[in-house]
Amino acid sequence: MKNKTAVFCVTAAGVLWGIISIFIRKLSAAGLDPMQITLVRMAVSAPCFLGVILAAGRQHLRIRMRDLPLFAGTGIVSIVLFNICYFHTMVKAGTSVAVVLLYTSPVFIMLLSRLIFKERITLRKLAALVMTFAGCVFAAGLSGGEGLTLFTLLTGLASGLFYGLYTIFGRQALKKYNSVTVTAYTFLMGLFGSLVAGRPAALVSTVSEKPSLLLWCLGIGIICTILPYFLYTKGLSGLEPGKAAILVAVEPLVGAVFGMAAYGEDAGILKLAGIALILASIILLGTEKPDKEEA
Repeated sequence: MKNKTAVFCVTAAGVLWGIISIFIRKLSAAGLDPMQITLVRMAVSAPCFLGVILAAGRQHLRIRMRDLPLFAGTGIVSIVLFNICYFHTMVKAGTSVAVVLLYTSPVFIMLLSRLIFKERITLRKLAALVMTFAGCVFAAGLSGGEGLTLFTLLTGLASGLFYGLYTIFGRQALKKYNSVTVTAYTFLMGLFGSLVAGRPAALVSTVSEKPSLLLWCLGIGIICTILPYFLYTKGLSGLEPGKAAILVAVEPLVGAVFGMAAYGEDAGILKLAGIALILASIILLGTEKPDKEEA
């Protein structure tokens, strides 16, 4: 029963992350740009995570000043820059393309882990790399379909890179602090970074003119950030990380299918093939056993 609950929690987290396009499209249509949408997400979620750390005990707030660059990495690079690139890609290229390009992150993690942590690159990992690259080409329409602008393609890939960097920065931070501390400071640094980039005065003005937007702001912070984070964390307590990574891969599937079904985004055979290739590469990486020969 515990395993079933964990499976449900991780899968539900992936679904909630996958429907974020509903909120992004609504906020974008109201005049908010990707930096302001990022600020909204941080402004709603950061106080919640700070409340959690205070409830867990004030001792969890203690960090060394020399470790601030780690939290700048997790919060500003891996949260703020990731969100800005991801939201821009979603607005300009559509949900299905954005979520597929985002999930190139396991490949970036693999390459960076090789450079930084000297982790082995196996034949299975190389196969996943090729599949992901081919999937991006098909999903982005570069094989002869409608295609994307080069800039939007780069922001989509950058979202995958910045998303993947969370694992790199977070791994170092977790050697010194527990997960509650890392999460709280990640979102606090993310809030600081988004306040600098998000033009808060203009954001407040827009929301005050359209009070109904407040519900959408709360939605992206609660439904697509706070709730899925807690579900995913609870699920991880009863599942191996590899299995959790496979289950949460429902996010790009939900996002892509939702974009095509709800918003009439292109559902051509090449895009579907691209989505399938990238999902297959995620599963390939997630099911690799430890003792493999190095490529």
